[in-house]
Amino acid sequence: MNRLRQLLANPELRKRLLFTLALLVVYRLGVHVSVPGVNTEALARNLNKAGDLLNVVDLFSGGAFKKFSVFALGITPYITSSIVLQLMGAVVPQLEQLQKKEGEAGREKINQWTRYLTIILAFFQGFGIAAMAQGMGADVVANPGLGFKLLTAFTLAAGSVFVMWIGEQITSRGVGNGISLIIFAGIVAGLPRGLQILGEAFRDSIANTGKVPPPGIFLLLFAAMVAVLLAVVLVENAYRRIPIHYARRADSSRMASQRSSYMPLKVNTAGVMPVIFASSVIFFPQTIAQFTKWEWLAKAAAYISPQSHFWLYSAIFVGTVIFFAFFYTSIVFNPDETAENMKRSGGYIPGIRPGKETSVYMDGILSKLTFVGAVYLALVSLVPLVLSSSMPQLSFYYGGTSLLIVVGVAMDTVAQLESYQVMRHYDGFLEAGRIKGRFTKGSAPQARVR
Repeated sequence: MNRLRQLLANPELRKRLLFTLALLVVYRLGVHVSVPGVNTEALARNLNKAGDLLNVVDLFSGGAFKKFSVFALGITPYITSSIVLQLMGAVVPQLEQLQKKEGEAGREKINQWTRYLTIILAFFQGFGIAAMAQGMGADVVANPGLGFKLLTAFTLAAGSVFVMWIGEQITSRGVGNGISLIIFAGIVAGLPRGLQILGEAFRDSIANTGKVPPPGIFLLLFAAMVAVLLAVVLVENAYRRIPIHYARRADSSRMASQRSSYMPLKVNTAGVMPVIFASSVIFFPQTIAQFTKWEWLAKAAAYISPQSHFWLYSAIFVGTVIFFAFFYTSIVFNPDETAENMKRSGGYIPGIRPGKETSVYMDGILSKLTFVGAVYLALVSLVPLVLSSSMPQLSFYYGGTSLLIVVGVAMDTVAQLESYQVMRHYDGFLEAGRIKGRFTKGSAPQARVR
């Protein structure tokens, strides 16, 4: 409580916190506004039979998808657009130049293109979702036809754009990353329901109804989830420190001295993005199959599903996560650029020559860290599949992806709050650190006359 009072004592930070909470409340209220012309109860019954794909979509939309809310698409089109432009940046020289060499102006231009692509993707995804809902029968859509599809597509696209705007406003005027906080709020909103299901499962386990495993296995699985949570916290805080020395000159009469520092490299540099990317790629065939009704594609998607071939799905998922982890890390951290900046500032790694050798050295360390981080992400994300084999009702409430997002966003937000506090104390130090003399403000020292 004392820490909270210290945070709220900062007027600027208090304003940012209230602004963030207000926009998150607006987002959660919009989740409960349904698209007109749809029987949401009948739709929810059909979606519960659709499998893992729609559960994942509903997870990232904060439960809005199964309610067929105006925010049903959530932030997914924006994330997809960002993925597409980042992938294109690796193969298109113009985009690569904008990302790495144009600075703030280049990033703003890419953000603008991301917004345009988000609108296009949201419209087509909304049209596909409307077609899927219409195909579920007359009990779901009372007045089917082209008019319903177009109205739903425009409504869902507008809702997705509004959610994107909320995320950008939180990032610029609030606290934390807006996009991550929106996903975070959706997952946290489902925790009460998850706790209720957990309590019911534990009660059934004690009563030995046969619906859930015995109490011993139940407690073992619960302990495993707690262990996964602790592992996520540990790995997300893990760094590899690379020592760096900087040459400096004390003054004109002394020899050059050295000051030491270090460069922290996170074990999980890519964050949770590789998991999101991998999930999108693996479930893409299922998405196309549901929208197009192609039987051969549906059979192929079912073949690589976790229900039919668990080990094949796991191998594909792990490989995809590792690929995206290396790809996203290459975007976030550039060893060549970092080595060149160190060389210009007079920095070097002990025992390593500045320039190319430094770049190769950091790239080797980063590759090892990325591989470890990717394996960690894949293993944590496969936990829901293990749980679903015995307790399917808990798989998406306490899944690895949810834990990664919740823990990662919470830690990043706390770190940003602490940085605001440090800035406040630093500013206060500068204001109060002036040496007070014998003369008041505006007065001048008088010459002493003997």
